[in-house]
Amino acid sequence: MAIGISRSSNKRSSHTSLVKGAAGREKLMWRSAIFMFGITTFMGVCVFRLAQLQIVQGHRNYVLAEQNRVRPIPLPADRGNIRDRNGKLLATNQLSHGLYLWPRQQSPEEWKQTADRLSPILGIPATEIISKIEAAKGGYNSVMPVPISQQISPTAFVALAEQEDQFHGVEVFAGSTRSYPNKGLAAHVLGYIGEAREDDMKANPDYPNGMIVGQMGVERLANAQLEGKWGSRRVEVDAGGKETRFLGIEQAVGGTDVKLTLDLDMQKAAEKALGGRRGAVVAMNVNTGAVLVLASSPTFDPGVFTGRVSDADWKRLQEGDQPFLNRALQGYPPGSTFKIVTAAAGIESGNFTPNSTIMTSSFISLGGIQFWEHSGGYGVIGFHDALAFSSNTFFYQVGLKTGPEEISKWGSKLGIGTTTLGLEGESHGAIPTPENKEKLYGEPWYGGDTVSTSIGQGLVQATPMELAVMTAAIANNGWHVHPHLLMSETAAAEKKKTATGLAPETLKVIQEGLVAVVQRGTGQRLNDGSIPLTAGKTGTSEVGPGRTPNAMYVGYGPASKPEIAIAVAIENGGYGGVAALPVAHEIYKVYFNRNKK
Repeated sequence: MAIGISRSSNKRSSHTSLVKGAAGREKLMWRSAIFMFGITTFMGVCVFRLAQLQIVQGHRNYVLAEQNRVRPIPLPADRGNIRDRNGKLLATNQLSHGLYLWPRQQSPEEWKQTADRLSPILGIPATEIISKIEAAKGGYNSVMPVPISQQISPTAFVALAEQEDQFHGVEVFAGSTRSYPNKGLAAHVLGYIGEAREDDMKANPDYPNGMIVGQMGVERLANAQLEGKWGSRRVEVDAGGKETRFLGIEQAVGGTDVKLTLDLDMQKAAEKALGGRRGAVVAMNVNTGAVLVLASSPTFDPGVFTGRVSDADWKRLQEGDQPFLNRALQGYPPGSTFKIVTAAAGIESGNFTPNSTIMTSSFISLGGIQFWEHSGGYGVIGFHDALAFSSNTFFYQVGLKTGPEEISKWGSKLGIGTTTLGLEGESHGAIPTPENKEKLYGEPWYGGDTVSTSIGQGLVQATPMELAVMTAAIANNGWHVHPHLLMSETAAAEKKKTATGLAPETLKVIQEGLVAVVQRGTGQRLNDGSIPLTAGKTGTSEVGPGRTPNAMYVGYGPASKPEIAIAVAIENGGYGGVAALPVAHEIYKVYFNRNKK
């Protein structure tokens, strides 16, 4: 009995062992399969990655490796010179040293420490240095150097040279920077330069880091001609970033010179005559529209922008007397200089003839309000004498009969509100109509508005540039010229001038009236024999209670065969014949005396 039981147990034990052995082998097979799958997957990933690196991205990786070994050093191109119409320099270049960083030579943490050490040497906040690296193409992985300062001081240059071994990835390159020999002269025309902004870089993908472009004025308008093409010097470097071998050079190509219509001597005379007072002067060729003078005072030195512009510098340019503001392109109440427009509109509307006469008096009454003459009245006079003596009551009556719509129409034909030059901050004049006033101010038009408009007051605005264009149209027998600053545009601009539609008889009486202003009227100071006889119109425009009026003047000369038109505005200067007219006189002297030689 016991033996039977023992045999049965042995059989069960043997069966159990067989089952366990089969399960173990199956488990081992699964482990082997998983292991082989893992090996196969790993090898597959390696092969895939290897193929990707060598075949798919092989060229790109070769380029990256080459860039780690070969350092491209940018060679800035000299910007083209800017010259006046006679070839005299207005903007050029001078030797400078700029500081650049090679982002890959240090880690971001190391660069923060380096920036802290560079900051007191350069006078640039460490945060600004870091932000320049991060803003560059590629950031800390950029293969190109990042410009930190285009022009470092001699003191900084010496300090960096003495500590060269302590600044890994910091390099000083010799180059050139913009120079303005005449400092702030014609600054609002020339403008300034600066590093290309983000939108510039997007528009020009080929621009290198630190590309210098025009930011304002002619520097901006003619940037494509002035900028040239940057080159590069290729050198082989070792693991420490030191140059070991020169590999080649792509020469920079300098920009092309630009010649302006400005006359340097006349510009100097205009700015000297302004004497730092707030105001502006424009002079132009009456037949072509070539701008000979465009002065705005006070001015600024565009050379400031070749270096780092501090927040304090920028704030100073925007506040106070606002030297950054181009007053030659800002609107002013034109005062009595606008009587030229009112005269043209009155005659061309058919309400008056060139021979019409009107009774003048001490004042006229309208709606219970008295509008005064600046003297006791001149009796019965015509357009000729009304312009010569600047009679207000004469032009009040012309304006009331002609109407604001006609005045606005002819002002526009003569260039007010329609003249553009293409410079920054340019505004336009405006000659209101009842519809305009209702739309802008929600107020009805009154007869007093027409009276004010007729003598260039109230809502009337005109820029000195527009007043010069208006004056040129009278001088050249009725042609609206298009002002321009580039000599290359003169031929095309002369072809583009348009007829204003003024009748010869209208032009003649206005011209005679403007000559009479100089011969025996409010502009007699110009008739001193120092220059040929000219024609013109003074203006004194009210700018608010308790404030000194603006002084205005427009004119052209010679009276017999006009060549040059001038407009002057001096803020709070007082009488036009006292403050603005002498500025025009100084410009005339330079122009005419030189042409005598």
